[in-house]
Amino acid sequence: MRAVGLVAAVGVLLLVCVLSIMVGAKPVPLGDVWHGLFHNTGVGNDVIIHDVRVPRTLLGLLVGVALGLSGAVMQGLTRNPLAEPGLLGVNAGAAAAVVSAIAFLGITDVGDYIWFAFAGAAVVSVVVYVLGGSRSSTPVRLALAGTAATAALYGYVNAVQLLNSAALDRLRFWTVGSLASADMDTVRRVAPFILAGVVLALLISRPLNAMEMGDDTARALGADLNRTRITAMAAVTLMCGAATAACGPIVFLGLMVPYLVRAITGPDMRWILPYAAVLSPVLLLGSDVIGRLVARPAELQVGIVTALVGGPVFIRLVRRKRMAQL
Repeated sequence: MRAVGLVAAVGVLLLVCVLSIMVGAKPVPLGDVWHGLFHNTGVGNDVIIHDVRVPRTLLGLLVGVALGLSGAVMQGLTRNPLAEPGLLGVNAGAAAAVVSAIAFLGITDVGDYIWFAFAGAAVVSVVVYVLGGSRSSTPVRLALAGTAATAALYGYVNAVQLLNSAALDRLRFWTVGSLASADMDTVRRVAPFILAGVVLALLISRPLNAMEMGDDTARALGADLNRTRITAMAAVTLMCGAATAACGPIVFLGLMVPYLVRAITGPDMRWILPYAAVLSPVLLLGSDVIGRLVARPAELQVGIVTALVGGPVFIRLVRRKRMAQL
């Protein structure tokens, strides 16, 4: 049944991708979408499809996969249902580093400041892990450390924007999470890093299964804990750094999807990871389509839509009885 469900999820993802290409300030009929994809004439709707809608859809697909897998990996690694790149400060670290590069070094090209995003994500991951108690950490301590780091870093981001008007103009859409400025150059620059992170994440599905049963049990089953932790953090840093550099920090996506996926697949990471990789871009692209519809001819940024959806899901999660025992 899980295999059938995964195939159905892929079908839903294809449908959402088509909707993402069709919907916008100017709706494009389905027939024109087909023609534009396979018989591009370089005029009319074909230009909209190739230059705007396809890059935006591809970037949303990549970013959705990256954030969904990152959340699933972090939840498995920390045995913490609250673990998510946004809640643990990883996205905020990448955002703060990128804002610094743009405001103080004048860097505006994704290919240049993506390295700052990686560095920021990696540093904050280590800081939160240490503040949360390192190997003696608990889910609540990690969540509190991540929340504190996120608040401090976003305070810094806001301060930089207020004090630097040029940076504010460049960052006002990026900081809320947006796919609006997507182009094929951005897609080509971030794709290798995200795909490398995806491969690393999928390779550690078995050791993550063992680690969810506790460190002692994982060692007894032959899992190399240090190697798994390092690989997991490398995968999360690659995926979150690239995703944040490309479209800004998008919160709650890595929390919502793995949480919902577990209700379908159970606790087996070998199924959670591929399901999260498929359903996360469904949610992200679906939110992007909703944002374009509710404010047409303008649009509501996708980071705002996912936050509005994710808030109630997060509240439901922390109110569950088993969360009170963490």
